[in-house]
Amino acid sequence: MDLEVKKWHSLQGGKLYWDPQFIALEESYGLFESLREQIQWQRDNITLFGKTMPIPRLQSWYGDKRYRYSNLTMEPRPWLALLSDLKVRCEQVAMTNFNSVLANLYRDGNDSNGWHSDNEPELGEQPIIASLSFGETRKFHIKHKETKQKITFDLVSGSLLIMAGDMQRDWQHCVPKTKMPKSERINLTYRYIKPD
Repeated sequence: MDLEVKKWHSLQGGKLYWDPQFIALEESYGLFESLREQIQWQRDNITLFGKTMPIPRLQSWYGDKRYRYSNLTMEPRPWLALLSDLKVRCEQVAMTNFNSVLANLYRDGNDSNGWHSDNEPELGEQPIIASLSFGETRKFHIKHKETKQKITFDLVSGSLLIMAGDMQRDWQHCVPKTKMPKSERINLTYRYIKPD
C-alpha cells in the first residue's frame, strides 16, 4: 500500500501522517550528530511476561512528566533546546501540543523494537505520537490487530510519521532486527502525557 506523502491518511481505526522529507537530508544528518552528542543515552531493562531483559537499544526520556511502560519508570530529564525546537516543528503538523519525548538510539541492525502499541493509560484514549528519524534508514511495520493488514515504511533520515486516532488501540508497530549492515539511527517520539 503506497501512501501519498505530506498528507493525513485514514486507516481502519486510525489516522496516519507520512512525510519522508520533513527535514532536508543535509540538515537531518547535522541534527543526528548534535542529538547523538547531546542526549544522555542509557541502557534500561524491561519486564515482559515476568522476565526482565535489557532493552535492545539505548534510550532517554525528556520532558515535563515521568513515563511508565513494561514495568519501567522513566524520570524526565530537562528539555534540551534542540529537542524543544524539533517539538515545535512536529506540533505544527500534528496540530497538538507535546510535553515529552522518548529518544531511541538504534546502534546497528541487532537493535530493534518488537510488536507493540503505545497504549499506556497516561497517554490517553487516542494518543497522537510524532516519530522523527535521523541517521540510518530502518524498516517500520504497522499491522492491524484484527485484519492483520500490514504497511511498511522506510524511515529515512529526516522523515516524520505521526500516528493518531485509534492507531494505538487497533494497530501495532515495530522496528525489526535485520542482518543487513546498519549504522546508527536516532528516533524521537514526541507525545503528550496526561496530568497525574
